[in-house]
Amino acid sequence: MTLDARLQGHDPGRVAVLMGGDSAEREISLASGGGCLAALQAMGVQAQAFDPAERAVADLAGFDRAFIALHGPGGEDGVMQGMLEAMGIPYTGSGVLASALGMDKWRSKCLWQAMDLPTPAFRVVRRGDDPQAVIAALGLPLFVKPLGEGSSMGTARVDRDGDLAPALEQARVFGEAVLVERCIDGPEYTLSLLEDQTLPAIRIEVDEPFYDYRAKYQSESTRMVLPCGLDAAAEARMVELARRAFAAIGARGWGRVDLMADAQGDPWLLEVNTIPGMTDHSLVPAAAAAAGLGMQELVARILLTSWRHGAGQ
Repeated sequence: MTLDARLQGHDPGRVAVLMGGDSAEREISLASGGGCLAALQAMGVQAQAFDPAERAVADLAGFDRAFIALHGPGGEDGVMQGMLEAMGIPYTGSGVLASALGMDKWRSKCLWQAMDLPTPAFRVVRRGDDPQAVIAALGLPLFVKPLGEGSSMGTARVDRDGDLAPALEQARVFGEAVLVERCIDGPEYTLSLLEDQTLPAIRIEVDEPFYDYRAKYQSESTRMVLPCGLDAAAEARMVELARRAFAAIGARGWGRVDLMADAQGDPWLLEVNTIPGMTDHSLVPAAAAAAGLGMQELVARILLTSWRHGAGQ
């Protein structure tokens, strides 16, 4: 099969599409990786699925390049990126530090605060801390989130005093320290970044209490509103904020920034996703399609980030 024209001059050799893994987001990663693998193979790339939960990482030595479609701890948090760096294998997306920061909601928010970038007020709550003191400091409603999980795993919205303690226990399934964040009541937006290009902003509308796991991957009623409804000036402000937040953690190549807008229309940063979902329900492919980029074009451009941002480059 002839290599697709979009990759001419950049022969990737043998590409391992890293997917699966052993995080709580395994099934989503398998779906993301499967879609990326099919797109690469359709373009003539010698691509092969590689599940680090089923194969020794040392087996990657037989590959020339890695396309990372792993989500969650062990794949999105800098661990896999560090191993690829040590093995000298170029890979897609962000490096070790940015991956670790993007996965750590607490430290990324601390960094944004230090740079005067707006992010909702928060507390890190550990076992033994008084939930009522958190409510006194932040008010209600609140969001409770594990520090280092994606796909809204373990996340809950808290509207009443008595719901905070159970929500903390739910989040502690994924780690003892939990992020509690003041809720910004307003529309949710997401901005996808692809190298120097910002894809069209999406406004997310759901019938669930918030954009949770079910709304992201299972519900057929979730609505991705494109165009997002913001006027040109407001969207430009949101784009500028997203790009600054992305750059602040050192992210590169591609990714997604999630935000909420308050009653005055001001945007607030929630998190950066350095390896967003690539399923048929995912936001980045939807934004790319709105910009005229099909799945193959999108995947080709993500693969090309491994030339600029791979190991030792």
